[in-house]
Amino acid sequence: MRKSDFLRSIVEKDLSDGRYKEVVTRFPPEPNGYPHIGHAKAITLNFGIAKDFGGKCHLRMDDTNPTTEDEEYAKAIEDAVRWLGFEWNGEVRHTSDYFEKLYNYAVVLIKKGKAYVDSLDEETMRLYRGTVTEAGKRSKYANRSIDENLELFERMKNGEFRDGEHVLRAKIDMSSPNMQLRDPLLYRIRHAHHIRTDNKWSIYPMYDFAHCLSDYIEGITHSFCTLEFENNRAIYDWVLDTLELEPPRPYQYEFARLNMNYTVMSKRKLKALVDDGFVSGWDDPRMPTIAGYRRRGYTSESIVNFCNSIGVSKANSIVDVAQLEYAIRDDLNMKVPRVMCVLDPIKVVIENYEGSEELEASYYPHDVPKDGTRKLPFSKEIYIEREDFEENPPKGYYRLTPTQPVRLRHAYIIRFKEAIKDENGKIVELRVEYYPDSKSGNDTSGLKVKSAIHWVDVATAKRVELRLYDRLFSVETPQGVEDINPNSLEIIKGAFVEEAVIKDRVDERFQFERQGYFYFDSIDSSDEDIVFNKIVSLKDSWSKKQKSPKATPKRRDINSTKSRNSKDGELAPLNDKEQLLFDRYTTEFKLSKAVANNLARDYKLRSFYDEALKEFNSPTTLANLVINELGRVVKNQSLDTLKISPKTMAELAKMVDDETISNKIAKDIFELMLKSGESPNKIAKERGLKQISNPQEIIPIVKDIIDKNPENVAKYRAGNQKLFGFFVGQVLKATNGKANPKIVNSLVKEML
Repeated sequence: MRKSDFLRSIVEKDLSDGRYKEVVTRFPPEPNGYPHIGHAKAITLNFGIAKDFGGKCHLRMDDTNPTTEDEEYAKAIEDAVRWLGFEWNGEVRHTSDYFEKLYNYAVVLIKKGKAYVDSLDEETMRLYRGTVTEAGKRSKYANRSIDENLELFERMKNGEFRDGEHVLRAKIDMSSPNMQLRDPLLYRIRHAHHIRTDNKWSIYPMYDFAHCLSDYIEGITHSFCTLEFENNRAIYDWVLDTLELEPPRPYQYEFARLNMNYTVMSKRKLKALVDDGFVSGWDDPRMPTIAGYRRRGYTSESIVNFCNSIGVSKANSIVDVAQLEYAIRDDLNMKVPRVMCVLDPIKVVIENYEGSEELEASYYPHDVPKDGTRKLPFSKEIYIEREDFEENPPKGYYRLTPTQPVRLRHAYIIRFKEAIKDENGKIVELRVEYYPDSKSGNDTSGLKVKSAIHWVDVATAKRVELRLYDRLFSVETPQGVEDINPNSLEIIKGAFVEEAVIKDRVDERFQFERQGYFYFDSIDSSDEDIVFNKIVSLKDSWSKKQKSPKATPKRRDINSTKSRNSKDGELAPLNDKEQLLFDRYTTEFKLSKAVANNLARDYKLRSFYDEALKEFNSPTTLANLVINELGRVVKNQSLDTLKISPKTMAELAKMVDDETISNKIAKDIFELMLKSGESPNKIAKERGLKQISNPQEIIPIVKDIIDKNPENVAKYRAGNQKLFGFFVGQVLKATNGKANPKIVNSLVKEML
């Protein structure tokens, strides 16, 4: 399923015209800092296009400035590319690999009379360059003879001159309207240690000279650059054309770089944050570096999905950082275990409960196609969130109050008896009673409560440190340290998480119910001190912080697909009809509250859902497809214009339920249905997208993965259970996501 954009159209035409036999792209970063989210877009684009057309992509370090480069940065770049899931062709390449060839090409230009050694000082050279409305003036040193230029250039190479004493310039056109063509610099003198060539060279090529020739030497076909290099394309072409190099030659094409609000993309500014101690390092979870996102707990899949979702454009624009946050939520929602963690604990004593028991609770809600349960110790003393009790509750408060019982998640309903306070009047303990016949899953009490709250058992809960991260900058277009958000990090040292999270270690990422998604920080954690980083909240809370409290919501059309909001940024209460629908969806259809809430509020999506149910009675699968997939599309497009009907959506749901396809494949087929209007069965058949559910087809793949990873097998069998996900992921990757996840889980567990 090749993506479509203007760059891929160029590649496709070049191949069909016979300009190239094979596509070869490259990712050419300068190792002068850690790669950031903008580089992730370039990585995804270059490696993605090469993969789409069966070609190759090179990783090349543009190491032409020895004063700013470091091996640490080069290693970080390699790690980032691998972590994002890409492999480069051959060994890592370096521009420094070609220094001798580049020098010889420069000599050819001198001999052609197309380059000269200039000895103007830097300020004069800048003045001679002219302006956008005034032509430049050529240096008097441009009249040097070819022999003199050759001699001076060789002496520059041999280290006989000081930094800045001479430069090598191209002789092009000092009156060109493109100022990049006004005799640009090709080489400058730098007496500095180079991370790969040591002190061998005293001169280093400029980007505009080295880049195009490195592309040519490597056989690159398409050189994709961001828009700021658009004017440099003229130099790119001039160098290759003037040297009269044998075809085929590469061509440069520009695309819009990634600009994101509340984010700085300048490596210079990011380095200043690190050097000046505003963050803990390049991998600080608040940094927009790939290492930072990784340390925070973002998945590589979410980053790649984000980069693909924003598309490829010729025009610069600013992407909302909320779109990146949506990508990680969307990825984790169907993956990670859901557990309970209390951030601000208050002790609760259940006076009429004696002894202890273990409750069994699933790690995943019913609409997530994953299995797994854990034991929840329950006894007389528990912790709940301090905010989940109010002596004088405001209107609409549905948690525990002196007159309002509440359910403990996965456990019993409790009612208030007494609040114990200290000498300052602060509540330090709650006394409650429970209803013995209200046990979750076996409730015969007949009691109705309006909400459930999370809790942990005092005797077994584990104390953890939580690091709550917010956006590093507080303004949409930050300039530097002056715009840093002073509340970008909050550390909570007294939180308690349920025992299974630490004891069983079923994953590195968890959804702490009602709190957000969290990631186990293996770097700062020890056996005694466990640290979790907050990846992202359960929903976008930042936009609510920015809303003016005086803002008045617009009146909502009942047929609108947009959510109805109240003036404080929270969803307005359901009306009577919507509440009845919500209750039906959650009780009769067993839908999650979030999905039920969206369906109840949205007339058009609800109507579509009802029609699809008539075709195929699968409430949960259809609801998830309608809300998560169709709902995403109709934010930007009218439902009436779509090529998908309730009938074809029902057909897609049936394929999921029959395990003909996986949820991941269903998303891919949905995108194709949007474009073609064809039935999902036809798309799956023509493109070979059906799920592999035959164990005999999967067993050899599992065996191969196990055989190739003996070290990880040994670690897993020694007790590192979190590696289970690694093996499952490798099998799914080897089958391009087609293998049935349930069967893969079962086979991996059995064969390990």
